[in-house]
Amino acid sequence: MAYLSSLSKSQWVWLVGTTAVCVAIVAVGWSLQPADEATPALRFTTALSIKEIAPKLDVTGKSLARELGLPIDVPKGKPLKKLGVAQANLDEAAEHLLSHRSTRLRYYVFAALVLWGLVFLRRLGRPDGSPSSQRKTWYPRAPYILALLAAGVVFGFWLGKSPNPMEGVVKVFKSMVGLYPSVTDKAIALAFFIALAVVGNKLVCGWACPFGALQELLYSLPVLKGVKNRKIPFLLSNGVRTILFAAVLLVLFGVVGGRKGSVLYHSTNPFNLFDLDFDHAAITITICASLVLSLLTYRPFCQFICPFGFVSWLAERLSLARVKIDAARCNKCGACIRACPLDAAKDKVSGKLFAADCYSCARCLNVCPQDAISYGFSLGRKTHGTGSNDSG
Repeated sequence: MAYLSSLSKSQWVWLVGTTAVCVAIVAVGWSLQPADEATPALRFTTALSIKEIAPKLDVTGKSLARELGLPIDVPKGKPLKKLGVAQANLDEAAEHLLSHRSTRLRYYVFAALVLWGLVFLRRLGRPDGSPSSQRKTWYPRAPYILALLAAGVVFGFWLGKSPNPMEGVVKVFKSMVGLYPSVTDKAIALAFFIALAVVGNKLVCGWACPFGALQELLYSLPVLKGVKNRKIPFLLSNGVRTILFAAVLLVLFGVVGGRKGSVLYHSTNPFNLFDLDFDHAAITITICASLVLSLLTYRPFCQFICPFGFVSWLAERLSLARVKIDAARCNKCGACIRACPLDAAKDKVSGKLFAADCYSCARCLNVCPQDAISYGFSLGRKTHGTGSNDSG
């Protein structure tokens, strides 16, 4: 492969070393995972009470009651059969709650994929000493596609849906209304995902999120290019995402509807795909619509619905590594804007503080005729010249 042969000795050290570290991270996670963690085998009967069952599912009595379709203030010590709960309903509720149990190995996989993406973008994408005339050979798509395949196809279906960034956000607020025993545990999980998003500009979404990976892979197929060139205005997509996020919180906390604990995101959770759970029509529709629309537009679920997409968009202001534009070199030719699948490059070139989402996809990094774009750390010495704007 011409790209590999053009890497310097130093870059080969980075390539081999990073690969070894990523494998080691996953291996450590594998060794630390309890043997029965991935496939818990629990069976409950309606002779048991909510108080007896809930702790074994790692939820509160309120959460189990809500899952069973009961009022959250229902007597928790009564046998479920006396509360009118059928065995089939209990089995379905238990299966759904068990599907949310986190596989700890997944956290290590997320960290490994983010590390790989960061090193590739920062140190390996552009061969050392390569002149700008060879920019079309920079940042080949193969390493990115391999990361996406690992995230979505291998680790997604193998390890199941939990944990994932979307649940990281939702579970914090669910614990705040009493649906999980510990707010602290859920806050730590969310902090982990936010930290990965901050290490490299939204790398956890762009390189490691399994459903994001499937959308990215479909969008990358060389079909319907004319339609893909039409970008959805960020004001529209982020407006919908923000309104939905606010509506979810209002319903969850009972401000709207008067019942605490209802989670609108449950009916639009595409991560159920990785557990092959299609019991609810709304979830099936969300999955199918998101994947089909991914052939036409960039990451539709991420743009319009995902709560972590919204949170990580806010966190982008703190990203340590990101795409950088050297203002002294940039002549605003628009090459990066055309390459970017969203409005991120356009917004940053025009100086917007809250630019559109950047998923660190690297599409803009080999198109600039002025060599004004690079991927680097946002703190410290600038890569080119003086004053620069950060872009995604």
